[in-house]
Order: sequence, then C-alpha cells, then structure tokens
Amino acid sequence: MRKRIGLIIPAIFMVMVLAGCSLDKPINDKSTGFWDEYIVYPLSWLITEVSEFFNSNYGLGIVIVTLLIRLVLLPLMIKQTKSSMAMQQIQPEIKALREKYSSKDQKTQQKLQQETMQLFQKNGVNPLAGCMPLIIQMPILLGFYHAIMRTEEIANHNFLWFDLGNPDPIYLLPLIAGVTTYLQQKIMMGGSDAMSANPQMKMMLYIMPVMIVVFAVTFPAALSLYWVVGNLFMIAQTYFITLPMKKKESDVTGGAKK
Repeated sequence: MRKRIGLIIPAIFMVMVLAGCSLDKPINDKSTGFWDEYIVYPLSWLITEVSEFFNSNYGLGIVIVTLLIRLVLLPLMIKQTKSSMAMQQIQPEIKALREKYSSKDQKTQQKLQQETMQLFQKNGVNPLAGCMPLIIQMPILLGFYHAIMRTEEIANHNFLWFDLGNPDPIYLLPLIAGVTTYLQQKIMMGGSDAMSANPQMKMMLYIMPVMIVVFAVTFPAALSLYWVVGNLFMIAQTYFITLPMKKKESDVTGGAKK
C-alpha cells in the first residue's frame, strides 16, 4: 500500500508540473514529439470526433470518451485488484517470516528476503504486479487530461449550466468532483480492514478530495466534468466488481480455513 501511495503522490506532482509548463500549448495534427503526437493528439481527435457525431456536444463527448477509456482500462484494474488480494492472503505468512528473522544483521535480512521470495513463488504472487497496472494507466489518464485542456474547440462550447473552457461559476461541479472522490475512496476502504486501518490511506481519504476541489475551482469545467464522470465510474466499478470479488475471495478463504 505504501508503494501505491508513493506512485500516486508523484503522479499528482507530475500533473502540477505539466499544468505549468505545457498546458498552454494547443494540441492539433501539427503537434510534434512522442507525447503530443502519439498520446495527446489521438485522444483529442477521439473527443472531437465523438463530440461532432453528437452535434458538436463536447460535454457529452467528454463523458462518452471518459467512459470508453475507463472500460478499456477495466481489465487492468481487475488485475490490480486480484494481485492485491493475493498479497493480502499471504500477509500472515510474511508477518511470521519477519518475526522469525527479526534481527537486522545482513545475514538474517538476506535469509528473510530469500524465504519471502520463495513464498511469493510458491503462491504465484508477483509483488510488483499490483503496481504495474497503475503505472500503465498513468500515461493514458494524464494524456486524456492534456487532451481536454489543450483542445481549443472544447473551450468554445458549453454543457449543462457551465462553459467547458471556464471554471464552474457556481462551484457545483468542483464540489461534486470532491465528494465523488471521497466516496470512491471511502467505498474502497470499506472493503478492506487493512486499508481502513492504514494511517496513510486515511490521510489520503481527506487530502485527495480537497486537492481535487482546489484544482477544479481554478481549472476549466471540462476537466471537472472528466473527474466527476471518472469518479462515478470508479464508484460503480468498486461497488459492483471490486467489493464482490473481495467478498467472494474472503468467503472461499474462510471456508478453506474451516
């Protein structure tokens, strides 16, 4: 879990850095560089094509493309969940090994590492498998974020009560983005005692929604819309897929112990 937090925080920092150095450059078919040409522009093109199909409704285009991207990433998310569950199952054995080799001398620590790796191999667990899907998702989600912010046509349209190119004037969308971020994390934590007992995860439960609200108040409403739709998808995914998977695995493990 600490490794995931260690990945999330740099990702947030990356967004902040990129927001200050490249988001003012419009994206189009003349853009060059690997990042712009092969990641950001294709996503911008997809948003534009979908929006134009729905009578230039760019708000609806953002909603649909956000859902499409989340659906494409869903298998990675499921794989990440399964990997996390596998790691949780062997935590008692890992704890026992740490207690057995509690001495901090080099020889003992080497023995601990060897037996821990043997435990991973025995149970078919890859300790890095839970992080890899997250690493793969980052460029895609960050690229979509750039596509929204740098597609000039989006700023010229409105959706519901707000202009996509300006911050929400009544701050309702930023608040919804913050609330849905909190709910998404809360529902996920509710399905794991280890997560809910982790002080770092509890801290992130409150810090992330606040950060999202602060960003959403100043950024164009198109980005807030993307956050809200993505959060709602993640809430549905957690409620209908992740938590049932964990409950099923818990029932199987509990039955095996009996």
